[in-house]
Amino acid sequence: MPPRLLLAALGLFASTLHALAQSQPGFPADLTAQLNADYPALDALYKDLHTDPELSLMEGKTAAKLAMRLRAAGFAVTEKFGGTGLVAVLKNGPGPTLLIRTDLDALPVAEETGLPYASTKRVTNLSGQDVPVMQACGHDIHMTVFTGTAQLLAAHRDRWSGTLVMIGQPAEEIGVGARALLSAGLYRQFPKPDFALALHDSATLPAGTVGTVEGYAMANVDTAEILVRGIGGHGAYPHATKDPIVLAARIVVALQTIVSRETRPIEPAVVTVGSIHGGTKSNVIPDEVKLQLTLRSYSDKVRQHTIEAVRRICRGEAIAAGIPDNLMPIVTVAEDQFTPATYNDPALTRRVRAALTATLGADNVRTIDPEMGGEDFGQFGRTVEKVPVCLFRIGAVAPEKVAESERTGVALPSLHSSKFAPVPEPTIKTGVTAMTAAALDLLAKK
Repeated sequence: MPPRLLLAALGLFASTLHALAQSQPGFPADLTAQLNADYPALDALYKDLHTDPELSLMEGKTAAKLAMRLRAAGFAVTEKFGGTGLVAVLKNGPGPTLLIRTDLDALPVAEETGLPYASTKRVTNLSGQDVPVMQACGHDIHMTVFTGTAQLLAAHRDRWSGTLVMIGQPAEEIGVGARALLSAGLYRQFPKPDFALALHDSATLPAGTVGTVEGYAMANVDTAEILVRGIGGHGAYPHATKDPIVLAARIVVALQTIVSRETRPIEPAVVTVGSIHGGTKSNVIPDEVKLQLTLRSYSDKVRQHTIEAVRRICRGEAIAAGIPDNLMPIVTVAEDQFTPATYNDPALTRRVRAALTATLGADNVRTIDPEMGGEDFGQFGRTVEKVPVCLFRIGAVAPEKVAESERTGVALPSLHSSKFAPVPEPTIKTGVTAMTAAALDLLAKK
């Protein structure tokens, strides 16, 4: 063979090996080829979203970027739904309706990753404060996977039948976005889903892997405030006061018994006092102390018991301290900020896991533990329609960094950390492959 032809053949062989290395064994070759071709644009989108993040309820520009791409792919797009949300619908013959959701918002965190595309952005938030903004939870990964999945499914309509409803949800980080979309009539104005899927990146799973959990995956999250009241006075004459600092300390300790002595040991629950403020000077006993709590649970029964126990303990400790009835502690639970537990429908989760295993290989599909973090995706399954939902995880960390962390015991940067930096290409490609594979299974032609 002439040297020129030999070199050409070797080049073709090398490029073929590279293409094979980029594919997944159970994923159609033409979809893999398109994903590889689409990736440079997806990478550019990811870095743009990362560099230019927006806070909860302020995601208008972010939503518009996704809307433009989905509209170009053939979706009918409704913008500014439920605030800054978007809904994109693609009808493709008879069959079930599948909702795929991404979140849009970032966090008020100053980025310290050192990435060339790191965010340096500062904005005035809705409270009038000047704050930094960072995609510290990986929602930019979610949006990029969402876009890549929409483009693949739109370009290969011959492989599925049914209706796709793609949701860009605002304000996940403050737990109100899903509720806003549902209250605006998501299930009334658009096709009601038979299934709902979402994914979330993981700061502990290696890139190229995914994780699933059946049943409860994420927790109920309640925010509570306690105003502990007393009768202030001079620090030298405590007998003439009713000290709210001592009372607050007793309440903090007593609250720990809600989990340790009032909740069944097999029922997960968390009571954390994250903030305590009271007093101005060492020799002044103040009139009040403020506590801020986060309460976590899975079941509604445990949630209600925890809230009731907080109220009871506060009142009981105040009575024991001799606080008069008109100065009993005031417990406020922010119901408008309540994030319900995400319950992964077991049958749907098993079906999704089977599709992921067939596509990614059993070694790359992990069984993961439930978490006590919150995620308002669970709202989409808690309406009267009882839509089965499933949220799965995608690894976002370089495998060698995971291995080093396991070897040394040094923790990796967590979600919401200023140093959290997903490794883009394998994470995005795995996410698009996984979500597309799940969608093709759920929307398979009969």
